[in-house]
Amino acid sequence: MRLSRLALVLTVALGAGACSRNGGPFGPMAYQAPGQQRAAYAQPAYVQSAYAASAYYQTPTAIPETPYTLDAGDKLRIVVFGQEGLTASYTVDANGNIQMPLIGTVPARGYTTQQLAGTVTGALKNGYIREPQVAVEVEAYRPFFILGEVAFPGQYPYVANMTVETAIAIAGGYSPRAKRGGAELARPYSGQIVKGNVPMYTQVRPGDTITVSERWL
Repeated sequence: MRLSRLALVLTVALGAGACSRNGGPFGPMAYQAPGQQRAAYAQPAYVQSAYAASAYYQTPTAIPETPYTLDAGDKLRIVVFGQEGLTASYTVDANGNIQMPLIGTVPARGYTTQQLAGTVTGALKNGYIREPQVAVEVEAYRPFFILGEVAFPGQYPYVANMTVETAIAIAGGYSPRAKRGGAELARPYSGQIVKGNVPMYTQVRPGDTITVSERWL
């Protein structure tokens, strides 16, 4: 009887040793430190998707950062010193022009405020005012546009120093399906539209179009 019990104990001990060496019934397992064990667990798909989106937007496409140029919808304040009849507010029309007394149609699209001041000065010198002094400033910027996966896509008034993050907040925040971490930005440049994927801190300009994509997971 004692010999039978001793044989049973030895059998159990040998089996336990084999399991320890082979990693149990699921095959061999190498030793892992606690931190390594935590890292081995797979992240949920939605977490992996969020990290991927963030990394995607952190290497943005180059968007031109040039001096601001005027376009349709910009409202300007033009001061011609000593000429109250010419000093007024003017809006750049759909054709990119402004209409002024005496000199009529003046092109403004694609000009900086300094360039437009020079153009108006030259036109007034041409038989109207001997030494005109002209100053131009933007009284109200044209709107920006935000599309895609936000609560309220559409057209909004531009706010000075705004970023992509500010624009998304103005549009009511992300929709439940939004790909977070950045957006696509389209900007008029030299008669073309330049597009790029940009992170949240990117500065937005008047006339920019922001598109928030839909995530797939």
